[in-house]
Parts: sequence; C-alpha cells; structure tokens
Amino acid sequence: QVQLVESGGGLVQAGGSLRLSCAASGSIVRINAMAWYRQTPGKQRDLVARIGSGDSTIYADSAKGRFTISRDNAENTVHLQMRSLKPEDTAVYYCNAHVTSYFRTIDTNDYWGQGTQVTVSS
Repeated sequence: QVQLVESGGGLVQAGGSLRLSCAASGSIVRINAMAWYRQTPGKQRDLVARIGSGDSTIYADSAKGRFTISRDNAENTVHLQMRSLKPEDTAVYYCNAHVTSYFRTIDTNDYWGQGTQVTVSS
C-alpha cells in the first residue's frame, strides 16, 4: 500500500511562483518514475512533467522553460518548481508515481495523489 500526498498549491498572481511537493509513503521497495499531471474541469488529465529513476526528465511544451521537476530519493518526494505562472496554468495538479511495494506480496502499480489546487489570477 502506497500513499501520495501533495502540498504547495494555492493562489498566486500571474508571473509568480509556486513549489509543489509530493511525498510517498508506505511499504515502498523502490520508486521508479514520478510525475506531475494537471486537470481542469471538463478536460482530460495531462502530463506536465515526468522524472525517471535516473533523473531523466520530460516536460510538456507548456511547461518547458518555466517548470522544473526534481526528486529527493531519500525522502521519497518529488517537487515541481513553477515559475512565471500564467492563468492557463490554473488546474488541479496530481502527483503520480510508479512504485514497487511490498504488502504481503511484491507489487508494482501506478499511484495517484488526491491533487492540489493551483489558481493563477490575472
């Protein structure tokens, strides 16, 4: 069993910055890729940024140059530093992780956090 908890969302003016964090807990054997997605009402959940176990990164075009994803393996956390925020960045941001865990059996699953709201005002 693995849980992901996001934090750091809030209200910010356009051009401002926010730093999102996601902490994984549970019977974790290893965390492979971690990622941030976002979703607005009536829209699909879209990838914002992804970081692999070897720290390779992938960014959505809208995030390139403004957002930075990083991870702290010792703390089982992933962060998303968001700069130069725009109103169109407003969304619920979800943490995602591919995790191998042990709870009675070894298992590898895709886990999601509950989301954190980011609102960027113009």
